Amino acid sequence: MHRRDFLLKSGALGLALAMGAGSCAPANNLYRGSATSAGSRRLPRVRISPDRVVKETVGLRPYRLLGPRLDVEMLGNKTIVHNYGHGGSGFSLSWGTGQIAANNAAATGKKEIAVIGCGIVGLTTARLLQEQGKTVTIYDKELWPKVTSSMATGTWSPAHLLCEDEHVTPEFKALWEQACTYSFRTYQNLLGLGDIVTWIDHFIIGGRTHKEEPKLHIKGQLPEPIELTRREHPFRAKEVVNQPNMVFNIPAYLRLLTDDFLKFGGKIQVQEFKTLEEVDALWEDCVVNCTGLGAKTLFNDQNLMPISGQLSFLIPQPEINYRLSTPNGYIIPRKDGLVLGGNAIRNNWNTTPNPEQTKIVIAALNDAMMGMRS
Repeated sequence: MHRRDFLLKSGALGLALAMGAGSCAPANNLYRGSATSAGSRRLPRVRISPDRVVKETVGLRPYRLLGPRLDVEMLGNKTIVHNYGHGGSGFSLSWGTGQIAANNAAATGKKEIAVIGCGIVGLTTARLLQEQGKTVTIYDKELWPKVTSSMATGTWSPAHLLCEDEHVTPEFKALWEQACTYSFRTYQNLLGLGDIVTWIDHFIIGGRTHKEEPKLHIKGQLPEPIELTRREHPFRAKEVVNQPNMVFNIPAYLRLLTDDFLKFGGKIQVQEFKTLEEVDALWEDCVVNCTGLGAKTLFNDQNLMPISGQLSFLIPQPEINYRLSTPNGYIIPRKDGLVLGGNAIRNNWNTTPNPEQTKIVIAALNDAMMGMRS
């Protein structure tokens, strides 16, 4: 099968910067009551030092200039449904874009569907196809915990590093709202299922509530950010904003999705695809492409590039139940460790951790902890 037979049927979808969608957020005055409680003024202190770092990783976000690709193409007689290029929003948008891709695949009328990619986007798409009664096989060269999704920060960020601003059209925004809303509701249904999804306070040092509203924002999904007074938080910084957010327990979450997929009759086959001819050789007539950065070479997508992000994992501190962000680094409490991060390097394929970046984040967070009331 030659590339000239690869016929475009519909345009690509792009999505862009911001957060939010939904309803039922608590009123500002009600939430402020909890933000000013003794629990927010006296937070446990994070123990941050190089000797507590147990793991360092560099993940490559599949950033697409036009935003996530959700179109349908033909490879000869085979239908290719695309679902990749989510940048830093893969976990957040996975259920929503998965629903769009699953519906596109179901529209072919095929019973057996192939999904290429076993990260968060591939797994959620596969589960949604199973819910529609499809028989699904996932193909990927690597499985958890080696997939790129294992190196994500794991927070709700549905428009983080998503696309270039100029590609946010009204049509794009409408699709983003659809995907974002569906994903948000799905995550609320996972609350209480162990600690797969949890809500925590997010304190942002140097943050302000009167910044320009982002282009992709559905008012009411998250509680509105509140600019705290000096008496309402334990940090020495003057400007601190609190906005609760969700955190995902990534190892348990990816394992749950994999187990559920297999439990409902799914199959996983280890296979690498280097050419379109290898994709065309699959016996399924409908293939959902969730290859992330792999699509750059496999499908010759010149709009795709990596944005690297380095994470350092500290020994877990179960008592830390809040997220903290500073201009030079952040810390997120997860079951697999306290996650430190804060950099984003465009078009960088290097996955070797840089010790100097770890020092920068540790210094920034220790500075935020200095003088903290405990």
